[in-house]
Amino acid sequence: MKKNINNSNNLNLGFREITSNDLVYMISQNINTTHAFTTRIGGVSSNIYESLNLAQRSGDDIENVRTNYSLICSALNISPDDIVCSNQVHGTNIRVVTQHDCGMLYKTNSHEADALITQTPGPALMVFTADCVPVLLYDPVKKAAGAVHAGWRSTVANIVGKTVNKMIDEFGCSPSDIRAAVGPCISKCCFETGSDVIDALKSNLKDNAINCFTEHKNHETNEKKYLVDLKEANRILLKNSGIENIVISDECTSCKNDKYWSHRKTAGRRGSQVALIIIEK
Repeated sequence: MKKNINNSNNLNLGFREITSNDLVYMISQNINTTHAFTTRIGGVSSNIYESLNLAQRSGDDIENVRTNYSLICSALNISPDDIVCSNQVHGTNIRVVTQHDCGMLYKTNSHEADALITQTPGPALMVFTADCVPVLLYDPVKKAAGAVHAGWRSTVANIVGKTVNKMIDEFGCSPSDIRAAVGPCISKCCFETGSDVIDALKSNLKDNAINCFTEHKNHETNEKKYLVDLKEANRILLKNSGIENIVISDECTSCKNDKYWSHRKTAGRRGSQVALIIIEK
């Protein structure tokens, strides 16, 4: 299978764009195990789901979604039966994954969790996003991995820090060994919010919160609003957990709606991309 690596995007330092046949996905240069941040490019879905939609209950034809999974799995040399996902609820539940969790991709009785961790080679940890922050974690020393879905509620509740602590408790990881990749998500340029998000940031990030938002006036309503930087918030929380090896995508899912799924840009009429990671056998 032909794969092309594109390093020409200077605004996305630390990430590489991979083209496998017509499929396009991103990888982080600091994670040296199989992983991917998918885009919406290279699948078979049509209309509002064009083309690599990986959301199973979005209204898209399920056979198209299954084909899309086959395409990304083929590109990564894994099986759909390897994938482990969860019912994401914008919380801080963290599930420890073993081989017994595999084979649940198309089933509806998945566990509620917004972060998955494992030390088992084989299971492919996967989280869904369409503006929320995907974070992949990898410890090459203890051979442990994590996949985190961090919307703003989970971000301010420090799901990334709690996931790091869970990897320390469960697998004996050292934060100095863990590598973190913060993937494409909605950026500060497009994430306009009200004061509720700012209050939550201040409550949980304390003095660091000031670095994660800018006050401005909405051009249409002239109301006071805020532009929030979830990438920076997660970077701060990762550093507070002792992680120094952090790579952050500069791509905005809302600005680049032709490349990524964006809930805000499409008013919810969209598919989903995924971030996944697997410890190689």
